Amino acid sequence: MAKKETGIKTRWIGAQTWMREHPALAIGSGAALVVVLFVLGRAILGGGTEANPNNFQIMTIERGNLTATIGATGTVRANQSATLGWGTSGVVEAVNAEVGDEIAAGEQIASLRLNSVPQNVVLAQVDYQNALNEMENFEDSFGALGVAEAEKALADAQDALEDAQRKYNYTITVAPQVDIDQAFSSMILAREKLDKARDDYDPYANKPEDNLVRANLLGRLSTAQMAYDDAVRLYNAYSSPGSPTEIAIAGAELALAQAQFDRAQREHDQVVDGPSDADRAAAEARVAAAEATLSQAYVEAPFSGTVTDAFPTVGDLVSGGEVAFQLDDTSRLLVDVEVSEVDINRVSLGQTAQLTFDAVPEYNYQGEVVGVALAGEVSDGAINFRVTVELTDADRLVLPGMTAAVNILVTELEDVLLVPNRAVRLQDGKRIVYVLDQDGQLQAVNIVLGATSETLSEVVGGDLMEGDQVVLNPPTISFDPASGPPPAFLQPNGGQR
Repeated sequence: MAKKETGIKTRWIGAQTWMREHPALAIGSGAALVVVLFVLGRAILGGGTEANPNNFQIMTIERGNLTATIGATGTVRANQSATLGWGTSGVVEAVNAEVGDEIAAGEQIASLRLNSVPQNVVLAQVDYQNALNEMENFEDSFGALGVAEAEKALADAQDALEDAQRKYNYTITVAPQVDIDQAFSSMILAREKLDKARDDYDPYANKPEDNLVRANLLGRLSTAQMAYDDAVRLYNAYSSPGSPTEIAIAGAELALAQAQFDRAQREHDQVVDGPSDADRAAAEARVAAAEATLSQAYVEAPFSGTVTDAFPTVGDLVSGGEVAFQLDDTSRLLVDVEVSEVDINRVSLGQTAQLTFDAVPEYNYQGEVVGVALAGEVSDGAINFRVTVELTDADRLVLPGMTAAVNILVTELEDVLLVPNRAVRLQDGKRIVYVLDQDGQLQAVNIVLGATSETLSEVVGGDLMEGDQVVLNPPTISFDPASGPPPAFLQPNGGQR
């Protein structure tokens, strides 16, 4: 061994001496330099056919199981997150939560003194109460009481319309004979009563006005006179058409009665059918408008969550827009990672993932893919897709904002031929590995790769066989000079391309 090393050293010194004596030839062209290196490599390897196994790291090719993953990093975020601020200026009156407290949706977290806020906020209290009362009345109008009132109004309008119709009909035409006869009879009877009332009154006509008998008889006479006048008018209306003026008045009264009936019918139908979406929306909008103004005097939780930061203290003078609380829904913790376009088609919903944190180095967490973006984004010239992973076993040690290393499990294979990634090289556009044959010769073997993990790849084609002795650290000068030195190959995310 020492003798061979001495020979190699002697040849290397001779080559150096030759290059110093012939600098123009030594650096004249890159191709000449490659040839020199190639010749020197053959000398080192004993002519390029024999290699010393003691100089290489050897691994026997075997079959086994492969778990292929896609790795990425991201930041933990809460399911929902909100920064809550003050809607107006004022003095803090109450603070009802501190960091770590669980808050329900709609819960009031802090409030301002009502006498310290702008006037429009104070007046909103009255507007809000009035809007609530109007909303209550609006709902009642469609209840049992509202229906009963609408039915009565419709019945009254129906009666008025029928009366107006009869009057109009009698005004423009002659009534049936039976009605005329009855009206004439009523007129005769009314006249007889009027004559009797006049006869009774005449003896007392000259009595003093404060005479009780005179006053009583005068009242009877007046009543009899009005009854007689009504009977005459009815008889005249039945027995002959009215004048143009009477017909016009009767027509106008009929039209008015019809319009009132139509309105009563619409209101009745609306009450029976219930309020329209537009009417309800208008009533609710009035309440919401007043409530929105009033809500400027307090901070309310928009969703259920945990207070992760709190700033106000009772007595503080705050201004509109100033941050008051940070609220996070930590019932679900998510991590968004960026996956290359090369790998995105191997990611799907429901795939499992493993997550690790620098802050919790002693534990590996489990996760599940719950979101895969359908459109990519360009970042530094590369196209990446956002993938969301949910932690399925998160605990109190994992907090929003922590950095997570995520490995998404995309393939699980059993009993496949495996090759170490560090042994794979790329030569002339093909993937190869170097193996030692039975004679100790270093041979290049073509391979085709399938799924890949961080350390191993599946062999799906080529000339590599189970039991072959693959070289993990082949010499970098054992290559075809026309092709250039094959770079070490490590496919980061797997898949034959």
